[in-house]
Amino acid sequence: MLEKFRKSKQPEVDMLRKCEAEGTLPAPYEGQRISFADAVKRDESGMKVIAEYKRASPAKGDINLGLSAADVAGMYARGGASAISVLTEHKYFKGDLSYLEEIKSCGLPMLRKDFLVDPLQVVQTLSTPASALLVIVRMFADDDKLKEMIDKANECGLDAVVEAFDMTDLIRAKKAGAEIIQINNRDLDTLGVDMSRSVEFIREKAEGEIWICASGIAEPEDCAQMARLGYDCVLVGTSIMSSPDPQSKLAALVAGASS
Repeated sequence: MLEKFRKSKQPEVDMLRKCEAEGTLPAPYEGQRISFADAVKRDESGMKVIAEYKRASPAKGDINLGLSAADVAGMYARGGASAISVLTEHKYFKGDLSYLEEIKSCGLPMLRKDFLVDPLQVVQTLSTPASALLVIVRMFADDDKLKEMIDKANECGLDAVVEAFDMTDLIRAKKAGAEIIQINNRDLDTLGVDMSRSVEFIREKAEGEIWICASGIAEPEDCAQMARLGYDCVLVGTSIMSSPDPQSKLAALVAGASS
């Protein structure tokens, strides 16, 4: 699955390398960039919720395409999200970088969620209003390349959300210096969800780290369980986006997270 995503991003990497050679890489965004880490870190109000703008996925197909990025931004802000994850991969998720610009008006920090494999994509992200980007451990066979990606994000003032699917990923993430760790409960072979990963792996959380649980969160009790386990935040996409009333669905999840 990840190899398919990697191939889909190669034209983007090739374009950025061409721009680098020609001295035409996009300039950094000059507007306000809100801290993602500060927004999603657990505090006295309870665990936080990252709501995702997600138009499609390999597992679910199209998801509520009638909702624009601007529509969703307003719903998520009113529903109590602490941050917004924005899918920017086009081929499989019908995402686009332009959605980051459309969503910024809601005033919440944004995570660029994509299948990034090259430091030039960090530079590209810096040209948008995003405050953070996703770094998937398994996209990097080499530990040095993984660390380079995280270090480049830090150098650019962006938060790196480093995603692990199993214990090997988690060990590599920590070794590479990850400070924000996202545990994904999705099985990449079957596309099923195994929540036991989040239950087991949270035992490895170290002081100062921010931990996010992703995939499989659908009901307020799911949020309450992750809060009890010690997660700082949950990331929820499909169950909100596919709801007839995304704002109310999100509000219910936020209430579960803080209960």
